[in-house]
Amino acid sequence: MLKFSLLMLASMFLFTVNVHAQKPSPEADAAAIKQTALDYIEGWYEGNPERMERSLHPELAKRIVLTDPKSGRSRLDQMGAMTLVQRVKAGGGTKTPKDQQQKDVTILDIYENAACAKVVAANWIDYLQLARFEGRWVIVNVLWELKPAK
Repeated sequence: MLKFSLLMLASMFLFTVNVHAQKPSPEADAAAIKQTALDYIEGWYEGNPERMERSLHPELAKRIVLTDPKSGRSRLDQMGAMTLVQRVKAGGGTKTPKDQQQKDVTILDIYENAACAKVVAANWIDYLQLARFEGRWVIVNVLWELKPAK
């Protein structure tokens, strides 16, 4: 019985050490989140659908509030992951000249398996909500806003 108890205790200790050893450091999380955001925006500019798709959860919701200037009425416009990937395949971001391809990434917050980041792009600003999903960071929601026309 003592051998069994010691074996169980040793097993629990090793499991606990293993679980803690697998958790990435805050620095590793920040680097992975930044890379995910860069895969998203650089994938757009490069016209690289694989890079874009890698950054997104398949159930992504990307939304913008659009307001009719005449009526003042607002509506929520939305696209999913596959629509965004198809727009990348169609070359949407490749039309932006290299010298105008802004891709500033700021991590706003990280807590456990959730994070928020901001991407300032050439013509818009994206607020990303990310999740650690099956061991990697992916974008699950985006709320975006167009920059004013120059």
